[in-house]
Amino acid sequence: MAMTMTGEYQLPASQQTVWEKLNDPEVLKACIPGCEALEKTSDTAFAATATIKIGPVKARFKGNVTLSDLDPPNGYKISGQGEGGVAGFAKGGATVKLLPKDGGTLLTYNVEAQIGGKLAQLGQRLINGAAKKVADDFFASFAKAVGA
Repeated sequence: MAMTMTGEYQLPASQQTVWEKLNDPEVLKACIPGCEALEKTSDTAFAATATIKIGPVKARFKGNVTLSDLDPPNGYKISGQGEGGVAGFAKGGATVKLLPKDGGTLLTYNVEAQIGGKLAQLGQRLINGAAKKVADDFFASFAKAVGA
């Protein structure tokens, strides 16, 4: 099942500060809902473990994330894939852009993902709603982290 999602968030920090926090594994681990581990494996790669619950399906995903098209402090592309056992898999990418705006930074993102297994059987509306909630929860936590 294919999924797309776009969004934007106004963050209360300079573009450089937002860029640094987007590349800090400790900040990301604290902000990603359900994240149990996030380890930097190279300058542009991370290994992650997270537990996600979508409707009746709860799964522990292990995966890898790679950063590419780096354009500090303006943005990058995130690509990743994760396996959740019988729950299925997720893979995809996001383009993240940062622009100075109103004394802070406007972060925009565009996600394209593929989901398979039991998760895909839950239906597009449930998956999209859950993905939007995870994104909103992440950015609410991230906004607090960059404003601190």
